[in-house]
Amino acid sequence: MKDTPNTRSISVVLPAHNEEEAIATTVNEVIENLSTWMLDFEIIVVDDGSQDDTGAILDTISTTHPCVKVIHHLENQGYGAALVSGFEASSRDLTFFMDSDGQFDIHDLARFLPLIAEYDAVLGYRIDRQDTWMRKVNAWGWKQLVGLVYGIHVRDVDCAFKLYPTSFFRENTLETRGAMINTEILYKFTRAGSTYTQLGVRHLPRHGGKATGAKLSVILRAFRELFVFAIKWRREERQLEKLAGRSEEQSVAYMKPEKTPKV
Repeated sequence: MKDTPNTRSISVVLPAHNEEEAIATTVNEVIENLSTWMLDFEIIVVDDGSQDDTGAILDTISTTHPCVKVIHHLENQGYGAALVSGFEASSRDLTFFMDSDGQFDIHDLARFLPLIAEYDAVLGYRIDRQDTWMRKVNAWGWKQLVGLVYGIHVRDVDCAFKLYPTSFFRENTLETRGAMINTEILYKFTRAGSTYTQLGVRHLPRHGGKATGAKLSVILRAFRELFVFAIKWRREERQLEKLAGRSEEQSVAYMKPEKTPKV
């Protein structure tokens, strides 16, 4: 790929759940910065069943900024479900996603864009992560488990600052709907033979709201999805290997010349 950053269009997906204190600032900063970088962009904010004024704030912003599209989940469906809704609505060449809580700086995306000329995707990892020690410990344990079960070894598997080709989401069905979503994306992305590089990004204190990643229900759902889909995808891979082997045997049999009959 030889495209320069400003010749590629981009969809920015922002999942949001009860982010009334930060959402306006986050969306406005994305609009301001992308307006100076890109010829063509859209911002897709997925309000995942917020119980505060997040949805109302987003609707107000979208009336004055046509580039902003708002998707409302009537009930909270989970982080993965919010991302999938955003991916399904993406219509530009590239899809970038970032959390809406103000802990990431959209300026860092400028360093990602040139790398798309060399790699299929760019994955962020958090520098000086601004989370509690318990969340850091949980993240470390999850990273080790993901590496053991799926063979995925990246610096920050769940960092919510990543840039992918939109075609990947068109060609692959995402099945998880919780915190396993980043693992699933990377697993299917690398299985397809796609390339990526990793880049450090700033991580800032929350502007408000409350993190939900450490909730017991979220953790249990992630573990359930991790093991259930590991079994499912391994079974599917074995079936594909068997079909490929049969096809190869059939091809060899078809190409093998028949013996000359005795007369």
